[in-house]
Amino acid sequence: MRCWGGPSTVLACLLLLRPLPSPACPAACRCSSGEVDCSAHALREVPQSLSTNTSALWLGYNFITVLGPHSFPALPGLLVLSLPHNRLGLIHSQALVGLGALQELDLSNNYLTVLTPETFLPLTSLATLNLGSNRLEELEPGVLRSLPQLQALLLQDNPWVCSCGILPLWRWLSHNREKVQEKSLLLCRFPEQMNNYPIMAFRNESFRQCQETSLSTQHYIALLTIGPFSFMASIFFCTFMGTIIVIYHNLRREPHFWRRRRICRGH
Repeated sequence: MRCWGGPSTVLACLLLLRPLPSPACPAACRCSSGEVDCSAHALREVPQSLSTNTSALWLGYNFITVLGPHSFPALPGLLVLSLPHNRLGLIHSQALVGLGALQELDLSNNYLTVLTPETFLPLTSLATLNLGSNRLEELEPGVLRSLPQLQALLLQDNPWVCSCGILPLWRWLSHNREKVQEKSLLLCRFPEQMNNYPIMAFRNESFRQCQETSLSTQHYIALLTIGPFSFMASIFFCTFMGTIIVIYHNLRREPHFWRRRRICRGH
């Protein structure tokens, strides 16, 4: 390529020949060949100055407590996201939007207590999910059904409450045993008499009472609504019927009263 002309033309040519600058690496991270390591830097949020060609992001051993809406910049090629050993207690339903290529997600050793299906809906390619060592007592099966490509699931070391509420999760685990890693470490914590009992050791008969007597949330709401209404209606009905009966008896007695007065006057 030849450039002729004045100084301004030469400068323009030099700028065209200059190689494009490589994407900046966040100050608290180390970057190499698409991998960004931001571990153990006391970060309280996800760095935003990440290259769009990032394929692996390591954020372990930081102080991240919340993943709010759109916590991550556009990372269409991100395959691995690692967030263990933070203080993560809340993940917004829109926090992982834009990570559709993600294949591995590590959320272990955090403070998570509740997860919703909407949170993982954007992760259509996720194959491995680590939720071990959190504070989960129950887990909606809908959370796992929202991950069509899930192949490996880790749930060990959570304080699982092995009551009737865990039945839906147990059913999912029973039908997807090949996906559950570290099965022997999936243990009940509550109630006390079930402490350290393996969840995968339950059988259908273990939940017989739950299946016979369990009510859905809608049923409980209906009972709480209908109960007080029925009570008030019964009081009103009894009061109304009592009033009708009293009036009826008074009306029956009035003719006898007037008849007696007439007889008395005749004498």
